[in-house]
Amino acid sequence: MPETFTRDVVIIGGCGRVGLPLGIALADRGLAVTLYDINERAVGVVNSSTLPFDEEGAADKLTRAVGTGRLRATTDPASVAAAEHVIVIVGTPVDEHLNPNIGAVPAAIERCAGYLRDGQLLILRSTVHPGVTALTERLVARLGRDVDVAFCPERIAEGKAMTELFELPQIVASRTPRGQERAEKFFRTLTDQIVPLEPEEAELAKLFTNTWRYIKFATANQFWMMANDAGCDFERIRHAIRYDYPRAADMPGPGFAAGPCLFKDTMQLAAFNNNNFVIGHSAMLINEGLPLYVVSRLEAAHDLSAMTVGILGMAFKGGSDDTRESLAYKLRKILMLKAREVLCTDPYVRDDRLVPLAEVLDRADLLVIAAPHPEYRDLETGKPVADMWGLTNRGVRI
Repeated sequence: MPETFTRDVVIIGGCGRVGLPLGIALADRGLAVTLYDINERAVGVVNSSTLPFDEEGAADKLTRAVGTGRLRATTDPASVAAAEHVIVIVGTPVDEHLNPNIGAVPAAIERCAGYLRDGQLLILRSTVHPGVTALTERLVARLGRDVDVAFCPERIAEGKAMTELFELPQIVASRTPRGQERAEKFFRTLTDQIVPLEPEEAELAKLFTNTWRYIKFATANQFWMMANDAGCDFERIRHAIRYDYPRAADMPGPGFAAGPCLFKDTMQLAAFNNNNFVIGHSAMLINEGLPLYVVSRLEAAHDLSAMTVGILGMAFKGGSDDTRESLAYKLRKILMLKAREVLCTDPYVRDDRLVPLAEVLDRADLLVIAAPHPEYRDLETGKPVADMWGLTNRGVRI
């Protein structure tokens, strides 16, 4: 590391669910890492060696890294000047019209523009709309800085960062040979498997990956609704299709397809293709409409207006405490219009509106499993349970 840099890495947006695990992993490999974040509370939590969310295997590594000084968090943008590698991890949302906010990443860089220095490597880690890497390159050129730019998208599944950051191949893309070489060398700190691409190819690779998953989930959900309307158990059908038949082995089961990435990135890809993305928009209608379908089935079988309905699980996926874009909250809103009372519970989520599982099981007349937490597996209750996940071993019909 050149003598002018006192830290190896600074991560902009470093105290979130993507930045913090990355920072912990890099510090665990011996790098000096600074997490720059505008959220003062999040910075304080990290500096107290407290993991602010569930991430398997990260808590002990965080304590060790903070204790040795290899990892520290700050709200001071001047920290950007101290590091050779600057990694940008900020959200890239879609607006109320489902159009991507292409200015989120440049805006984050501009807030720190005065602290960028010659000789740095600027790595974009966020999922971005195609063209944002080129936009960043032009921004750096206008600033007159000799800074290499690379796009290296994160590929981890939430909760698996401490294994997948080291095991999964890393896509690395830079416009120049020097930038490519530096970015590949940096990520070999974590993994030996590097996949080189051009920046625009890498941007599309990340969007294609998330959109492919979203479309697969939509297909499974549509199949489930077809079978369900015909009075058939889709899980029995799916088992028969997949049994010793490799060409259907990746068919997922039904369930809410939510979270901060899949829907958003599908809409980004649609915007990139001038909204000519029929299969993507169809997937959105299926997945986002699933709570409405579930309630319509319950309404056909029960007098919801006279019932207390319990929703089990408010996170967007099983075993997680993350509620971002969770369709369980959409389910709750719909049921509040239909049922006498709605009670919600989750063993991982911190929310003052939630009640203990025992109370929900006692008071509810009807239960809906909205997140496939292992705590609901083989749930013993004499009350009707709507279980599209098949956790209760009674099939997936509703």
